[in-house]
Amino acid sequence: MEGAKNKLQFTGDDFFADKDVCSIVLELPNSALGAKEVRLWARSLTPDDGGGWRQVERGARPAQAVILVEERGAYLGGEPATDGRFLASFAHALEHTGGYTSAEAKRVAATLLPDILPYDSSRPASFPDNGRTLTDDAFDLFMRVLTNGKVNGDNVGPHGDLLLEFPYVGPPHQDRVTKAAR
Repeated sequence: MEGAKNKLQFTGDDFFADKDVCSIVLELPNSALGAKEVRLWARSLTPDDGGGWRQVERGARPAQAVILVEERGAYLGGEPATDGRFLASFAHALEHTGGYTSAEAKRVAATLLPDILPYDSSRPASFPDNGRTLTDDAFDLFMRVLTNGKVNGDNVGPHGDLLLEFPYVGPPHQDRVTKAAR
């Protein structure tokens, strides 16, 4: 995180190491997904002023919204079916940040959009081509793509506090639990 603010100079310090992340974990057998590839994405909603809900975040591949500046709100409030409208902005960001040629930036942008995560249950999960495991370092891959290989990652690696069984994500950090009990 700090490296992103420091001209992409990452030190390996994990900003999130002592943070708790709210997670929703869904476990279902592959057979429930059928024999064809599924394409997954998630969204976060917040109450709006009219008593309904407003989408404030979405995605399948982490960190992609950082590419956008002026269009970030529209992207976060949108759906993968309309992601084509962001191709030019993604390509521009890739040219600027990664030094891609215009043609190459357009090609790479087309691999990032629509923002969905494909998953074929007949193959092992492996990010970015077939789902994602909890230990896949999606941010490192994104940094390689964004910078055209100039930055290989943040030197953090996967978290070591994962559980071996459902729900897989680790328990809340003890200092938070201790503080809440006081």
